[in-house]
Amino acid sequence: MAIGFAARIGVALLALSLAAGARADDEQETPQPQPAATPSPAPSGQKGGAGRGNAATTPPPAEQHRLPPDSTTKQTLALPGRTLAFTATAGSIRLFDDKGEPQADIAYTSYQLDGTEKANRPVTFLFNGGPGASSAWLQLGDAGPWRLSIGGDGAVASASPDLLPNAETWLDFTDLVFIDPVGTGYSRFVATGDDVRKRFFSVDGDVSSISLVIRRWLEKYDRLLSPKFVAGESYGGIRGPKVVHNLQTQQGVGVRGLILVSPVLDFREYQGSSMLQYMTSLPTMAAVAREAKGPVTRNDLADVERYAQGEFLVDLVKGLADTEATTRLADKVAALTGIDQAVSRRLAGRFEVGEFRREFDRRNGKVTGRYDASVEGFDPYPDSSYSHFGDPSGDSLLAPLTSAAVDLTTRKLNWRPDGSYQLLSDTVNKAWDFGRGQNPAESVSQLRQILALDPKMKLLVGHGLFDLATPYFASKIILDQLPAFAGPVRVKLAVYPGGHMFYSRDGARQAFRSEVEGLMK
Repeated sequence: MAIGFAARIGVALLALSLAAGARADDEQETPQPQPAATPSPAPSGQKGGAGRGNAATTPPPAEQHRLPPDSTTKQTLALPGRTLAFTATAGSIRLFDDKGEPQADIAYTSYQLDGTEKANRPVTFLFNGGPGASSAWLQLGDAGPWRLSIGGDGAVASASPDLLPNAETWLDFTDLVFIDPVGTGYSRFVATGDDVRKRFFSVDGDVSSISLVIRRWLEKYDRLLSPKFVAGESYGGIRGPKVVHNLQTQQGVGVRGLILVSPVLDFREYQGSSMLQYMTSLPTMAAVAREAKGPVTRNDLADVERYAQGEFLVDLVKGLADTEATTRLADKVAALTGIDQAVSRRLAGRFEVGEFRREFDRRNGKVTGRYDASVEGFDPYPDSSYSHFGDPSGDSLLAPLTSAAVDLTTRKLNWRPDGSYQLLSDTVNKAWDFGRGQNPAESVSQLRQILALDPKMKLLVGHGLFDLATPYFASKIILDQLPAFAGPVRVKLAVYPGGHMFYSRDGARQAFRSEVEGLMK
């Protein structure tokens, strides 16, 4: 989602033969079906007769949907205290099934710093979540060479999508490859039929495709010897550990570190009758209430975290049958969150995210954001008995991010696919198969396995205090349960003032960049 950019810089095209050669290499992994022979055209001035075809034939479906050849350009970026010269490539990698039939073209954008020793130069593969989100949030909001301002005045739908040089880009210490899963960005299916969509729009199929794209990119650019890192945001918390495990055990690719931004690691904590959903969101709700009175950090919430794991959980487990415990819990939650005591008692102190968002400032007809609950917007139907509102901290970013991503790709990087760019696809999200039966997806199992398999691999998890979509406390509870081999030396949780896209705040973006750089040293 989950989610900058540039002074205008001249673009110099590399020789087209490089892109064409790389493209040809891509298609040698599996044989492609041979097109049927082209019928002879009718002689000039004559209509086609029996046994004669048309002068122009319809290309196979895979070729009709094909993305254009990769575009590689040389770029120079002037930043405070340094100038970065790098090679940018916007292109795609074609994936095939086990019969050699083309299935999908997966778009990527890569940035490789010039003048470096590739064998020792780290490379990081980044993707967002959704499912159905492109990688634009991480690329344009956080780690890429150019950044779009997505906070303050930039966080409105009509904001100008101007790209600015990103002083906090990760390119100083790692090359970057941003991946758009099929159905997002410009990535697309080239095969027809429902089977291929069902396979790619599933937890396991998605992981397999992204892992294969990573391996193929490493082979294509001769980077198998480079230190490798993986970064994922939001649903990327499900993707990330599973992709690393697939790379380790299926693709023959080792990974030095995993970086998770505002991740969900276990959907069971966010839905159904799980009592943990109330415990994990309480510190975030309290943080929002305190932020309304002045700046707050995670250290300021130590008392709330202790209460959530202690007395709150004990009273919660006692259930509504214990009226004394229920009243005590409801009144404490009201005091911590600023919610009216009568409302808290009516809800027994058990606030679902949607209820908190509407009740927090209902007296003024406002709702909080889901991605960033410190951001408020007007409730379009304040007198309705039902909730009819979007997310003032997320919905307003869709227009400027989409425009900026298209402008970057087509004008600055000179790659011009046909069709529309999909920043956030509802079609993908609604079609997603989250797993067998009704079991919600989780990646904690793979997280334990990858850390156990490689004792040198490290994990960095970043969260925003005001994120109600994936509360930081949920990750803390999970990370605290990891075995001793995954101790603080290898696993770190960093929490910043901000929301789901905490990197929209300058201080948080700068601090997180330092954490990432430290992980890679």
